[in-house]
Amino acid sequence: MNAKRKVEVFSAGCPACQAAIDLVNRLTCSSCELAILDMNDIQVAQRAQDLGVRSVPAVAIDGQLVSCCTTGGV
Repeated sequence: MNAKRKVEVFSAGCPACQAAIDLVNRLTCSSCELAILDMNDIQVAQRAQDLGVRSVPAVAIDGQLVSCCTTGGV
C-alpha cells in the first residue's frame, strides 16, 4: 500500500485563500492527507517560510511548494 501524499494549504483566511481551499478540497483524493494551515499561527508561518512561501494562498505537496506557488503572488 502506498503512503498518503501530504497536501498543505497555507491560508490567511482571505477570500482568495478560501477559494484555493475549496479547489484543493475538490481535487484531493483518498490517497491525500489534507491540512489547512493558518498563517496567523507562528509555527505555521515558520513552516511556510522554510518552504519558501512568499504569498498566500500557497500549496505544498509532500513538503514541496507546488510550482504555481513559487513566483511570489497574485
